[in-house]
Amino acid sequence: MVQALRLASWRLRPIAAAISKHQPLAFTSFQNRPLSMETKAAIDKAVGTSPVVLFMKGTPEMPQCGFSRASIQILGLQGVEPSKFSAFNVLEDDELRQGLKEYSDWPTIPQLYVDKEFVGGCDILMSMHQNGELSKMLGDKGVLATKSEETL
Repeated sequence: MVQALRLASWRLRPIAAAISKHQPLAFTSFQNRPLSMETKAAIDKAVGTSPVVLFMKGTPEMPQCGFSRASIQILGLQGVEPSKFSAFNVLEDDELRQGLKEYSDWPTIPQLYVDKEFVGGCDILMSMHQNGELSKMLGDKGVLATKSEETL
C-alpha cells in the first residue's frame, strides 16, 4: 500500500502566490506572532483541498525529515485513498511554514488535518495508529481505500 501511495498522482499545490506580507495582522496565542489574514486564508484553502491534508517537509515521494517520512508511512499503512489526500511541502515557503505553526497553535511539522480539523503531528499520529484511534477515525470519515482501489 505504501508503494501504491508513492506511485499515486499526489497533488502538491504551492500556495506561496496567495500569501502577501503587506496585509493586516492578526495575533494568535502561539508565541504572539502575527498571522496575516492572507496567510490564514491560504492555509484555510489548503486545508480544504482534500479530506486528508498533510503539511510536511518534502514530498510524499521524497520526505525531507524522518517525522514526515513516518507520517506518510502511517497514512499508507492505514490505507488512505490517494485521491482523498493532499500534501504540501512547507520547505517551499517560509511564510507557510511559520504561519502554519501559528494557525494550528502546534509548534512542529508535519501536521495532519482530516475534514479541515487539526489532528496533530507525527507523535499524535503514531499514538493514534498504535491504539487504533486513527484507523477508526479515517474509516468513519470514509477516506480509506477499498481492496480493489488498493491494488491500483
